[in-house]
Amino acid sequence: MAFFDIGERVNALSEKALSKASARFAEIEAIGEYNQQKVLAAFIKNKVAEADFSGSTGYGYGDRGREKLDAVYADAFGAEDAIVRHSFTCGTHTLGIALFGILRPGDTMLCVTGKPYDTIQPVIGITGSNMGSLADYGVKYAQVDLDENGMPDLAAIERAVSGIKPRMVYIQRSRGYSLRPSLSVKEISEIAAVAHKKEGTVVMVDNCYGEFTEKTEPTEAGADIIAGSLIKNAGGSIARTGGYIAGKRDLVELCSYRATVPGLGKEVGCTLGENRNMFMGIFNAPNVVTSALKTAVFAAALFEEAGFKVSPSSDEVRHDIIQSICLENPERLCAFCRGIQSGAPVDSFVSPEPWDMPGYDSKVIMAAGAFIMGSSIELSADAPLREPYAVWMQGGINFPSGKTAVMLAAESLDREGLL
Repeated sequence: MAFFDIGERVNALSEKALSKASARFAEIEAIGEYNQQKVLAAFIKNKVAEADFSGSTGYGYGDRGREKLDAVYADAFGAEDAIVRHSFTCGTHTLGIALFGILRPGDTMLCVTGKPYDTIQPVIGITGSNMGSLADYGVKYAQVDLDENGMPDLAAIERAVSGIKPRMVYIQRSRGYSLRPSLSVKEISEIAAVAHKKEGTVVMVDNCYGEFTEKTEPTEAGADIIAGSLIKNAGGSIARTGGYIAGKRDLVELCSYRATVPGLGKEVGCTLGENRNMFMGIFNAPNVVTSALKTAVFAAALFEEAGFKVSPSSDEVRHDIIQSICLENPERLCAFCRGIQSGAPVDSFVSPEPWDMPGYDSKVIMAAGAFIMGSSIELSADAPLREPYAVWMQGGINFPSGKTAVMLAAESLDREGLL
């Protein structure tokens, strides 16, 4: 490579990986083109104009750009309505707004994909106490574990729905810090069909990392409400912060009351000049997700060739942008993250170290040289320092830079005699 000192071994692995990944790349690019057309059609249908990028202040009454942005998201996700706000601080916050908006004291939330991601556990009340969790407000929690293959256990879910009669069936689409497969829209639709056998059950999907990885979204296949972060897929690496909730109109309205206050809902909330970034973000998202998926497939293929276990494999169909690589010990984890960091456009000169990250029960090492702090759609890699010592990598604004960073991660391992 012209600008980076990468040895013959890693260059040879890269060539093999590119050849191995070519068929999957073509499929990913076809999905990306489909989704780009879908998003473009949503912009045209809603007559997005330059005037919609103007920011409002104060109450934000009559902010046409805010209203059109909600409509674009709803159409892009095949939903009745959506609420998209820069004031949603992260994915966990956005999910929390939806949970508190829909659930009431005495309701039961049934999570059917095992224990959910670390940072949502205190929101539910699985961990922590006296913080104002759902449990503190009298919302009950139940769980159906995944089967031995890491997949939803439909028979167990049906028994739980019949016996518990939950108000909400909650699905985490992505794997979090686990090695189980992410869920396809088809698999989510099968869970939704079981859940809806009990009338009035709301099917909610944590859609983080999954947007635009397939031609359809969960709201087009039985999910009643989905939520995600704008510094992941949906913001296309341009939205500087924020989140979205999309789904059935009445449920989005309930969520809007939690986002602001009952009675005001979506009618207030100034945009402070963020509309342009959020519009550009959703427009750019399908193309950026395509790059992120190609980066993930390339990483899987390269590290397969180097003899490591990866999930998903390089030839698997993808349902989120996350790639896990089992590196087997903390030394390899740290070397990998240092390599990814060295290929970042921002803060490439720093060396990531494990630290006590809020919301996690063990030290976490994170490589993230991003234009937007914490932006998971920009190339990053992180891992808790615990068994199975796997690193979870995601993102990539464009494939050439993502490919380079993956090669630098492999080179970092090779130079330390760890590859």
